[in-house]
Order: sequence, then structure tokens, then C-alpha cells
Amino acid sequence: SGHVQLLPPQNVTLLSKDFAMILTWAPGEGAPPDVTYTVRYESQDRLDKWMKVPHCKNISRSFCNLTCALSNFYVKVRARVKAVWGRSQSPWVKSHFKDYYSDVELAPPVLHLNVTESFIHVTASFPLPTCVENLTWKYDLNLWVAGSEDKVSKTLCFVSQQKKYEGYFRKDTVTINTTALRGNYCFSARALYESIDLKHSEFSQPVCVLLNHKG
Repeated sequence: SGHVQLLPPQNVTLLSKDFAMILTWAPGEGAPPDVTYTVRYESQDRLDKWMKVPHCKNISRSFCNLTCALSNFYVKVRARVKAVWGRSQSPWVKSHFKDYYSDVELAPPVLHLNVTESFIHVTASFPLPTCVENLTWKYDLNLWVAGSEDKVSKTLCFVSQQKKYEGYFRKDTVTINTTALRGNYCFSARALYESIDLKHSEFSQPVCVLLNHKG
């Protein structure tokens, strides 16, 4: 008949990573190399109504980015996936429930520095899916003298050598007067999101610039 007992995907997990909600899984035992997968999701306010995810139908990869398929970021959702091979289909396997709003994991922003004679203009770009650009993302910016961070534990605030600029909206530019600054200064930022509790990303890799260097 051409029908084969197709075992379902394993380790089906809905996870939040770098501003995205992603379903991941591993192939079922003995899965043929050309097996494909189809994903659907349901939200807690419409249980048993499994929504299709057009970009995750008959795919060969073992993950599906659900972020922009979700109809509501404030309601818990779960997803399910099945394997398909020829006319054979595995049973569906479901993930646990998660919701974007409270479970979102943040990635560090990327800093862009525009250095002029007396000012530095700092902007941050975020690796956001287009559908969540309108949420109120913010960032904190730290500025310190290069080398001073070695004197204290990384988990502590960098003593008086450091300045903090906190709670800027994602598209805000932080403008810093540099006329009184001399030497090598480093900048680092973290993404910030206020949901049920306050969430932070890790700090970004430092970007350092030499200011008012004579000679």
C-alpha cells in the first residue's frame, strides 16, 4: 500500500529566543531522510481550533518560527507538529503552552556610534521580527573608561567610572557631550522589556572609541 509506520517527531518544544517564538523538534526514530513536517498552533482563548501556519507546511527543517503567525501576543499558545512521508503521516505531537508577552527572551541590541567633534550619538538596533516592532522595547546603555571594568566584579556596577543611561525607547538616540571626556571609552547596551516582570537581555559586546586624543 506504500504506507509505512511513521514515528512522530521527538523533543517537541516551544521556546522563546532572540525576540522570536520558535517550535523545535527532532525527527522520529527511523525517519526517512526526505520526511517533511507540518505545524499548527492553538491559543488558550480558542482551544481545539488549530490554526494553520502556511510557511510551516511540508517543510524539511525541524523548526518553525511562529512569531508573526500568532494572532495575539498576550494569550498563551501551544503548537503541534506531525511528520509526513508520501501517503504516511505520524500522529501529532503537542508542545507546552507559552505566551509571547511574558515568556519572550531578549537578544542584546547592536550599537551604532556617530562620533562628532563634541558629541557621540548612540542608537541601538534590535533583531526584531517585523510583527513585534510596535511593542514598547527599551534599552539601557552603559559607558565606562576602558580598563576600569577589570577592577570590580562583572556582576557589580562599575564604580564611579561608569555612567548609566536607562530606559530609552528602542528608536531613541542617546546624545552624550564628550568635551570633558579624554581617553578610550566603551559602550554596551541591553534590551529591556516590561511585562509581568522586568526582563533584560545580556549586555551587548562593548564598542570602544578613543575620545579627544591629542597627538
